[in-house]
Amino acid sequence: MEQRIVDFIAGLRAAGVRISIAESADAFRAVETLGVQDRDRFRIALRSTLIKEPQDVPTFEQLFPLYFGADAPPAMLNSADDLSPEEMRMLAEAIRQFTGRLREMLQRLLQGKPLSQEELDQLGQLVGLRQADHPALSRWMAQRMLRALGMPEVQEALQELWQLLNQMGMNRQTLERLQGLVQANMDALQEQVERFAGASIARNLADEGRPQAGPDLMHRPFRYLSDAEAEELRKQIRRLAALLRSRLALRHKRGKTGKLDAKATLRANQRFGGVPLDIRFKQRHLKPKLALICDVSTSMRHCAEFMLTLIYELQDQVGRARSFAFIADMEEISQAFAELPTQRAVEEVLTRLPPGYYNTDLGNSLATFSRRYMDAVDHRTTVIVLGDARNNYNNPRLDLLQEIKRRSRRIIWLNPEPPAMWGSGDSDMLSYLPLVDAAFEVGNLAQLTVAVDRLLSS
Repeated sequence: MEQRIVDFIAGLRAAGVRISIAESADAFRAVETLGVQDRDRFRIALRSTLIKEPQDVPTFEQLFPLYFGADAPPAMLNSADDLSPEEMRMLAEAIRQFTGRLREMLQRLLQGKPLSQEELDQLGQLVGLRQADHPALSRWMAQRMLRALGMPEVQEALQELWQLLNQMGMNRQTLERLQGLVQANMDALQEQVERFAGASIARNLADEGRPQAGPDLMHRPFRYLSDAEAEELRKQIRRLAALLRSRLALRHKRGKTGKLDAKATLRANQRFGGVPLDIRFKQRHLKPKLALICDVSTSMRHCAEFMLTLIYELQDQVGRARSFAFIADMEEISQAFAELPTQRAVEEVLTRLPPGYYNTDLGNSLATFSRRYMDAVDHRTTVIVLGDARNNYNNPRLDLLQEIKRRSRRIIWLNPEPPAMWGSGDSDMLSYLPLVDAAFEVGNLAQLTVAVDRLLSS
């Protein structure tokens, strides 16, 4: 149990809850005093010692059952226990009408046989459960596993089975009892899969949130940064910006020189009888005009902070940049960067827009952008959207992004989540993807630096 509590604390930290060493020790003392026999008292003991902020309570309540749910699979019933020999013969004959996987699943539900650990592991591997690292994905991953198990087809097969048994003359009361027992077994099977998915995600959180020996902070995911690690990366931002500035300035210098433009040279020298004397070069205009649209919700804070810092430290390599931030709604933040030093401007913006849970609404924010700030976009503008596209099932307003695409030079999307998670749960990333010119994963500072370098040099 001690190790499970340690993993639970690591999972809370990985999900963004700040927990000190002293608070962890308080939790162990509370559990030692109150015990673990009463599950509600145990939960209250952990919550009262580990959670300080009201906004962290939903995260705690989501994670707790994943780590401290019942270990045994739900009980399933053998629906053939009370059947007469004649009813058993009817059932066996009806089952023989089905073949392969469908027959196997029908027999499992009728016999009350739960899934083995090996079967659960195979289903989890099939649907990519190892990549899931947020408790909100538990129900969605369980549904994917059930679909991989063939449950939609099994439900259709059950309807056919009941019709067959009715035609064969099975007693109506017996048939209704069979249907009730099979439905109870289906519910138990679904609960078993949901428990497995939740426990697996809990292990993922604990494993990924546990610090590795000698971590390379440049490659540590933003969502797993401690306060000390984030502060260390802030110190490295200026050094990274200086390196990028040198590389971009060199490219800009080469772009000014250009390369020989043979067609333009021949056209310009027609007056000399075709003898080329006035050589023309192709000019490359490297300084882009940018419009940054940044999600600054709780899950995006560090990524947005480092992105804004990098862009404005490289201001001399950008033709013009206007910046906008959103959580539930959009507002322009360019003025803060015009009046304050970069780091102070970032702090001011993040203070002005306090974080929250489950209130992101990109669709509504795009509507505000379209209504108030569309003048920031023209045919020379590269629009950069920084966000995980998790929209809390609100309207994504694809029509508005399509209008921005029509007016702009291009749209680039930077997403801190791995591509395997795009489109999962409340993510609208796969819906937005056809409307953008390129999308990059920027889950850590190394990836973000590479993406910014490519954006400003292309």
